[in-house]
Amino acid sequence: MLSVETKIARAVSAGIVLCAVPLTTAHAAEAATAEAETSVAAAAEAAPPDSPAAEPAGPAPRGSFLPQGGRLLLTGGVSTIEGAGGGGIVPWALIGSYSTRNQIGASAFVTGVDTQDFTLASYGGAVSFYNRLELSVARQNFNLREVGAAIGLGNRYTISQTIIGAKLRLFGDAVLDQDTILPQVAVGVQYKINDDKTVVGGAFGLKRKGVDIYASATKIILSQSLLLNATLRLTKANQYGILGFGGLGGKDQAYKPQFEGSAALLLTRKLAIGGEYRTKSNRLEGALGGTSFREENAYDFFVAYAPTRNISITAAYARLGQIALARQNGAYVSLQLGF
Repeated sequence: MLSVETKIARAVSAGIVLCAVPLTTAHAAEAATAEAETSVAAAAEAAPPDSPAAEPAGPAPRGSFLPQGGRLLLTGGVSTIEGAGGGGIVPWALIGSYSTRNQIGASAFVTGVDTQDFTLASYGGAVSFYNRLELSVARQNFNLREVGAAIGLGNRYTISQTIIGAKLRLFGDAVLDQDTILPQVAVGVQYKINDDKTVVGGAFGLKRKGVDIYASATKIILSQSLLLNATLRLTKANQYGILGFGGLGGKDQAYKPQFEGSAALLLTRKLAIGGEYRTKSNRLEGALGGTSFREENAYDFFVAYAPTRNISITAAYARLGQIALARQNGAYVSLQLGF
């Protein structure tokens, strides 16, 4: 097996930067190359002359918190609307922030999605430990705008939920493992708590708490500036949990598997394009007769720009499928801070 020093040297010699993704900080080629070269030098100095270099961990001792982190840019992904590190709507196997195996990192985000009839505001943050464990929290506010008044709930009626998440990297390194086809793999859990007792817990009689379980595999191909991700999720959630969990009246509480995928391509040092796709379980179709409350799959196309290492801005066109009575398409904008 190749040493970490050799793997990083290969990535540097390729002259390629990691691909950017929704809501994240993009690479600058010079910065990534310099950072990799510095890590290689540090690893070489720390290791005995006749032994493989250890993983570059920066100068700080274990447990330290570094404002700039020690990993290559973009290797932590960004924050999804549910708080986990990844893309905009799909979690990745990558552990959020820039912390190495000897560091603790953090990130924060705020996201807005605006469609014809609804507005979703999501914000939160995450803490990562030693590039192994990620703990996250997100708060979502789903505003019904004029639809709320039309159905007797009042103008701009809002359904809110809190999502507490954890993700554990099992094996693989999406950046360093360029000599193998094996991806980085992680498992995660999201505990979702819906606050709404009027519509979700009242009129529909839906469960207001639920747990999503997922496994993600992420592969970064440095030579092509390409990131690929696949996620399998087990869930009871309707519309990410905004419309509760399971079927009407508390029925249909079985977990259903759903597929999620992401791809991203870096066009320049600070500009990236990509897309995401996510299936949904469609448990509430016909709640008000016909095709009402049909739940359709969602996808987005995005453009991401990173003015600095720690800040990224993303704009996207999102097709969220039918929500309640009509299909919802609109703009997606997010600001991400990562350390």
